[in-house]
Amino acid sequence: MTPEREEAEERSLMGRFLRGFGLFVAASLMVVGFYLYDPLPDNPPASALSAAASRYDAEIIRDNWGVPHIFGKRDADVSFGLAYAHAEDDFETIQEVVAATRGVLARYRGADAAPTDYVVSFLNVWPTMDAQYANGVPAEVKAIAEAYAAGVNLYAAENPDATWAGLAPFRAEDVVAGFIFKTPFFYGLDKVLQGLFEGDDPREVARAISLAPTHKNNAFTLAPKTEAELGSNAIAVSAERGGDGVTRLLINSHQPLSGPVAWYEAQLSSEQGLNITGGLFPGTPLILHGFNDHLGWANTVNHIDLSDVYVLTRNPDNPMQYKLDGEWVDFEVTEVTLPVKLFGPFVYPAKRLLLRSKHGPVVERDGAAYALRYTGMGEVRQLEQYYRFNQAKSLEDFMNAMAMNALPSINYVYADKENNIAFIHNAQYPNRVDGWDWSKDIPGDRSDLIWQGYRPFAQVPKLINPQSGLLFNANNTPYTATDGPDNLAPAMFPDSMGLATNQTNRSLRLMELTDGTSLIDRERLLEIKFDDDYSPLSRPARLRDLMVGMDWSAHADLLPAVEHMKDWDLSTDVDNRHAALVIMALRKQSRNGADDESPAAMAAALRWAVDYLTTHHGGIDVRWGDVSRLVRGDLNMEIDGGPDVLRAIYAAGDYEGGIAPATHGDTWIGLVEWDAEGRQTADVIHNYGSATLDATSPHYADQAPLFATKKWRRALTTREAVLANATRVYHPGK
Repeated sequence: MTPEREEAEERSLMGRFLRGFGLFVAASLMVVGFYLYDPLPDNPPASALSAAASRYDAEIIRDNWGVPHIFGKRDADVSFGLAYAHAEDDFETIQEVVAATRGVLARYRGADAAPTDYVVSFLNVWPTMDAQYANGVPAEVKAIAEAYAAGVNLYAAENPDATWAGLAPFRAEDVVAGFIFKTPFFYGLDKVLQGLFEGDDPREVARAISLAPTHKNNAFTLAPKTEAELGSNAIAVSAERGGDGVTRLLINSHQPLSGPVAWYEAQLSSEQGLNITGGLFPGTPLILHGFNDHLGWANTVNHIDLSDVYVLTRNPDNPMQYKLDGEWVDFEVTEVTLPVKLFGPFVYPAKRLLLRSKHGPVVERDGAAYALRYTGMGEVRQLEQYYRFNQAKSLEDFMNAMAMNALPSINYVYADKENNIAFIHNAQYPNRVDGWDWSKDIPGDRSDLIWQGYRPFAQVPKLINPQSGLLFNANNTPYTATDGPDNLAPAMFPDSMGLATNQTNRSLRLMELTDGTSLIDRERLLEIKFDDDYSPLSRPARLRDLMVGMDWSAHADLLPAVEHMKDWDLSTDVDNRHAALVIMALRKQSRNGADDESPAAMAAALRWAVDYLTTHHGGIDVRWGDVSRLVRGDLNMEIDGGPDVLRAIYAAGDYEGGIAPATHGDTWIGLVEWDAEGRQTADVIHNYGSATLDATSPHYADQAPLFATKKWRRALTTREAVLANATRVYHPGK
């Protein structure tokens, strides 16, 4: 064969091979495409979605701020109206919450949402619902959830283009399941999960400890504070301490300014007895914190050890078994399928085995297995307890609702028209055996260490009507809740309860601004609430002093900045010309690695802050208000405050354009007052406005100027006052 003929033959063979391979690839892609092709189904027709709406009659009155006031004969009517009104303002977020609760968010958002979907399975949300919804949720609570679902479905029926494909109809079970899924994260279970799934540090296993009553809180050894504390403020002042016969409650939760756990304001009023105003999250059919004519409450996150990690011993001959009381026990094994959106109608069905032991769900990592047992496991009564709070009309009613002990955590600071004030360091406290350091991992081979149930409500830390007439919490230890002589003490509680001993800057400032006797009237209470200073004992003060005292000989060009930092008076007032350098440097240090306080890390953070301020503002002598901003649409205003000050403002986003836009902190705030005759007035303010997503609405940012300048609007709590300020009155579905 000639070389030319041989070359031609090779080209022919290669051509046939490539054509064959191309056909193989095409066929394979067709098979894979067929396997991955999974378009979302159509939603039901509008007539089906809106059918249940005929069972409800709600009147929605929008006031001049766009806030919905919902009236109805039954509580269920009001819940229906609330769902519809909230959907008008934030339907997208409600849908996102439902998709996340169902464990299908990745079906819409892609791979980044897959961990959220896995956690839904990990926490056993829907098996818990399947097992307990029928008999564990009272009929009147189901009625509230069903009404809320009907309200969202009516809005979906009227707005099909805005409704996610395949998500409708919305169900009562979605509402109840949302509480099962979300409430454990308020005591930090998400951080525990992240540490289990992603952590690479060696884990420390607890050993039995002495039972001697030393009360050194070794059950919860709080790590050194490494970054500003995200949290909330709550203050109650008795009529006597106010000096003017007025009982006051300050509601000041710190949340994201937008998103699935941002506050939305509403008033709910029914002929069955509801008449409550306050804040709620997308997907919740009742007020989560707020006030009625008789009483009010504020919530803050509490830092309690409410979860335990057990180190399991796996059978070397059968990894699907673990040792318990000297015997090998089979794991309960479930295959979890997570539909993950790729593009268009193509979805990848990611599969993963989920193991469970007698302790709880199991995380496998680096050949080891860890079981998690946590407060809130198997609980379905969260919505019921909130319903009882909304119905309460006295301290006795409220404490009876608290005694349900269905909510896994969250502090309550309470006040009422009878001049009662109270602090409840609420949690489902695990009924742990004493004698172990429960802050560490626990051996998983002993069934006696698998705690069952919770301590009774009588043992929950609480303080009612303290001598000084002042109660507060700013995410600090329950041992500093008042400025009088009758604070709770560590000796009152066993170490196994896991109570925290931490202080925040906000709690330090509350203690510095009160003395147990000086009167706290309205003006003084507002001075305290909007205090924008750091304590000399706070982390920012300590780190500033650390930086100032460092050897800067290797960074001589930064010495002017160090001198500038020296003159900071710990204030975050908008006119302060030193706060910008310090706070931006500390934010950078925290982002780079909050635990790293080495000279190199501090110098790098300071250099970044100097370069940033110089680039955008021409130097380091900058007003704090030129950097700290409240941004909403076209609105861009200076705002005082900073991380972990009582005027809490956090900037977790990017610092483009020389500003640090507020993302978290002060949001919806309420100041509730009852005079000597029990007559109530309340002033409230929202960080933006009631129109959460509609940038074209006049209520998209109408409250922001008031919020930035620490001003209020009067809450409208009577039908007459609402009608006098009404801009729209309507009955959804009628």
